[in-house]
Amino acid sequence: MVRRSVGRVLRVLLPARAAPLMPRGQAACYGTSITSAKVQVNGVHLHYQQTGEGSHAVLLLPGMLGSGQTDFGPQLKSMNKQLFTIVAWDPRGYGQSIPPSRDFPPDFFERDAKDAVDLMQALKFKKFSLLGWSDGGITALIAAAKYPTLIHKLVVWGANVSVTQEDVRIYNGIRDVSKWSEKVKKPLEELYGHKYFAKTCEAWVDGISRFAENSDGNICQELLPDIKCPTFIIHGEKDCLVPQPHAEYIHKHVKGSRLLLMPEGKHNLHLRFAEDFNRQVEDFLR
Repeated sequence: MVRRSVGRVLRVLLPARAAPLMPRGQAACYGTSITSAKVQVNGVHLHYQQTGEGSHAVLLLPGMLGSGQTDFGPQLKSMNKQLFTIVAWDPRGYGQSIPPSRDFPPDFFERDAKDAVDLMQALKFKKFSLLGWSDGGITALIAAAKYPTLIHKLVVWGANVSVTQEDVRIYNGIRDVSKWSEKVKKPLEELYGHKYFAKTCEAWVDGISRFAENSDGNICQELLPDIKCPTFIIHGEKDCLVPQPHAEYIHKHVKGSRLLLMPEGKHNLHLRFAEDFNRQVEDFLR
């Protein structure tokens, strides 16, 4: 692996093959299992998975239609469980946090941020780090800005803080789930059933596209200067859902942040290159 550093922007050349994953259900390192439970938070029963026995608590925040089960298998299985206690949550209306059905009011990211923080407090974690992918990255940025005393460190990838007309075009390209690849579509259909999956995807496209009507397509740009914790931004240069300028904007406006560019990475780089991703993140969190 070749690594070059230019200022605070790091570039990593990864092998073009996927990292091997451990067998489903097998806990890696330190021999701890993955537990699953629900807790009532802000009027809804939120589902989460938890593993590890470390003193550093980490919350994994999934993307659109995501859950711990579908989005973070390699992290739940293989992150260092002696150093970290890892929690992966299902936001309201996603995964096993149903009911309620998922909806997308104008403040849905802020609502998710409050739910996520309140969940961790309900689980008695006084301070914790956030790892947010895609929509979960937006939620994590908002949480870090609004609840700075609770957040230790922040890692985001595949995230954006504004919506352009080009983004709207990209979103409409995934509106019809029947056109998704079978590999991506199958686990979500198994989790939700086709009707809920298709309906919620369409609602998401409508909900996130509305941000393009705001000045500069703003989602949470004004909050970035309020993020005070150490922040690590990762971006796949082959991400066709979130163009690279979004990652560069976050890097520019979060003081002291680091940006890692993965030339072979796509939107799901933490799954495709799980071993490398986990190592980079663990090194940052230590």
